[in-house]
Amino acid sequence: MKAYKIYIFLILLTIGCTTKKNNNANSTDADTLRTQNAYVKTDQSEMDVSWWPANYPIQKMQNDTAVKLKARVLYSRPHKNGRVIFGEADNNLCTYGKPWRLGANEATEITFFVNVVIANTKIDKGTYVIYCIPNKDNWDVKLNTSLFTWGLHIDATKDVFTTNIKTTIQEPALENFTMVFEELKNGSNLIMAWDNVKATLPISVAN
Repeated sequence: MKAYKIYIFLILLTIGCTTKKNNNANSTDADTLRTQNAYVKTDQSEMDVSWWPANYPIQKMQNDTAVKLKARVLYSRPHKNGRVIFGEADNNLCTYGKPWRLGANEATEITFFVNVVIANTKIDKGTYVIYCIPNKDNWDVKLNTSLFTWGLHIDATKDVFTTNIKTTIQEPALENFTMVFEELKNGSNLIMAWDNVKATLPISVAN
């Protein structure tokens, strides 16, 4: 009887070890899936989206019919990666006085789902390319109708709106370029920030 109990114990021990080994193998496979992709490499400037209101996706999933989407920005987020971002030299990533696509890869797009007002100008709802011309203390922010274009080749003849906004110095510096809506009582600020530079574009809903 004693030998029988030992035999059963050894069987259970073997099963337990095998299960643990399989669980470890599955964990390794999962880690591999998170870090490797046989089809594409991870983009160094990943695409992101910002919403106004900022928590719109959560409210939408919760079936909150009271919330109304006002704007959305689609852009790619480049990394600073030790580079000097803003400056006068041609080797700066964003050279003063030259157009910058406000991101990376394809041209950055902003969609207004309602008519809005920017700098006392009514902007009809719709989708626009948004880009800027950075300067030392300010940016010229532009809306453009040449959609589905590569960000380095923006057709300035398609500009439909331009406004100048001041920039401020922020600390600490941001490693990743960021665009985010900061909701206010009567509108929203579109914050555009990278490295130690921050620009704010006030937007309100048209009456």
